[in-house]
Amino acid sequence: MKMPVANATVDPIVRRGQEIYEHDIRSKVEEGNKGKLLVINVNTGEYEMDADDLVAAKRAKVRFGDAELFTMRIGYPAAYRIGGHLLARKP
Repeated sequence: MKMPVANATVDPIVRRGQEIYEHDIRSKVEEGNKGKLLVINVNTGEYEMDADDLVAAKRAKVRFGDAELFTMRIGYPAAYRIGGHLLARKP
């Protein structure tokens, strides 16, 4: 049985989310917000941010509905880890 697939692939969403973060958001949020979860609407560039992952995700869902979203942890290469340690990015 095949699973349904979204009409957009993951790679373009990730690429666009990273691009928006680097060009439009990073300079506004990185200082003082390391470790917070950031959810970016890749269609508009708008975002939600919170130290509580669930709060950020719920606010983004309410605000952006079914928009394509990119989620990241500020200052880290990944939002979550499986085992091991999540190391901060070097500036």
